[in-house]
Amino acid sequence: MIDLPPMSAPAKRSVTIDGHRTSVSLEDAFWNALNVEARARGTTRALLIGQVDHARPPEVGLATALRLFVLAQMQRKPD
Repeated sequence: MIDLPPMSAPAKRSVTIDGHRTSVSLEDAFWNALNVEARARGTTRALLIGQVDHARPPEVGLATALRLFVLAQMQRKPD
């Protein structure tokens, strides 16, 4: 049997990037991880999302880029 973390359906939240409002749908676990990462970097979640948005290739959606960013951050941290 596999032990799964708590799961939620994606929650759509509005964010402002460079003065433009957009919506992003992510599961609660990803929103929470973005909050933790933003605090660790001494920034806000909105600014962190903007940084990810600017760094992603145009063919990759913002939600996908944010999930992959969170995954990469978690893989870098020692257990």
